[in-house]
Amino acid sequence: MKQAAMELFEEQGFEETTAVQIAKRARVTARTFFRYFPDKEEILFADAHVLDEALVQELRQMPDLTNPLEAVTRTLAGYDWEKLGSRDIQHRRAQMIAANPRLLERDLIKQHQMADGFRRVLCERGIDPDIAELAAGTGSQIFRTAYRKWLESNDNTDLTTITETVMSLLSAIVPWPATQHR
Repeated sequence: MKQAAMELFEEQGFEETTAVQIAKRARVTARTFFRYFPDKEEILFADAHVLDEALVQELRQMPDLTNPLEAVTRTLAGYDWEKLGSRDIQHRRAQMIAANPRLLERDLIKQHQMADGFRRVLCERGIDPDIAELAAGTGSQIFRTAYRKWLESNDNTDLTTITETVMSLLSAIVPWPATQHR
């Protein structure tokens, strides 16, 4: 059904595509469609819950959390994102989401839920709650930037390398050591 939905979204636009059309293209009944997806938007986020659980579990099992920001970004960059589909498919999905405010809102909610899961794990592992919140949110945003660059790149640079490059950009906006205000 996901492939049928993506084809229709690309052919006639997201807003113009109905769940009934997706079901018909996928050769299932509308009832079957709604058994799996509450709405057509959710078809683009079908794997989000499973993905969140896998990433949170990966962070939970990480042996060293002395640098929680690095642990979050390593967890995200180390995941095999191509399990979700080819880079081209993921890029097309990301473009569709970015072009639609309702989808973008849902995507941001899903990202916030993932960052919150990371925050909880960091707290469970003894990281100060404020540091855990900053590491989870900042790490997720760093990865979001790296992931976008990875999707848009035409070379074979791996996601871990791109994430490390984006991470190094922090020094340009957060000079270290931080200047003290008087």
